[in-house]
Amino acid sequence: MKQNNPASPRSGQPLTHKMTVTAMLSAVATVLMFIDFSVPIMPSFIKLDISELPALIASFSLGPVYGVAVCLIKNLVNLARSQTSGVGELCNFLLGAVFRVFPRVLVYRKMKNRKGALVGSIIGAVAMAALSFPINYYITYPFYLKLYSMTAEQMVGIYQVILPSVHSLSDCLLVFNTPFTLVKGLIDVGLTFLIYKKISPVLHK
Repeated sequence: MKQNNPASPRSGQPLTHKMTVTAMLSAVATVLMFIDFSVPIMPSFIKLDISELPALIASFSLGPVYGVAVCLIKNLVNLARSQTSGVGELCNFLLGAVFRVFPRVLVYRKMKNRKGALVGSIIGAVAMAALSFPINYYITYPFYLKLYSMTAEQMVGIYQVILPSVHSLSDCLLVFNTPFTLVKGLIDVGLTFLIYKKISPVLHK
């Protein structure tokens, strides 16, 4: 059935239904953003979570605008506990928005099937990872360095504990952060395709 295909949102759904599903998925995304954990091969301040999963589901079931809305809402709610004066949440939203829009705009228009959804999602994950470098380099890390009164050399030193061969902040981002962002996106894609069929009847009631 089409409703089980993550590439086939029902455009005819009532607005009230779409808003209800968006609110529900936003709540789940907000909770998931609280649940994170460290990865052994990454510095301890970098956490892994799957809060992008509900936004990706919203993008497939309702359209990319609703996926971006879920991403925005979860970050606005998490501003209350932000330790970065909102900069971390801003960067999370920007990367999440790219992840939501790319699959639909670039691929789905030509491949309106499950394969198109998968290809588009992978492209979105790659785009998010690529964009993470300039966002981290020019926005996130300069703010962190200022906030915690650190130098770039001190930040690089944290990464060198794990891999001594990195010598600059750009090295750290390319070797650690960018691949980490890609893997995180691919995990969300994999989970979406595993559970979408099971939860689709609830999303499309």
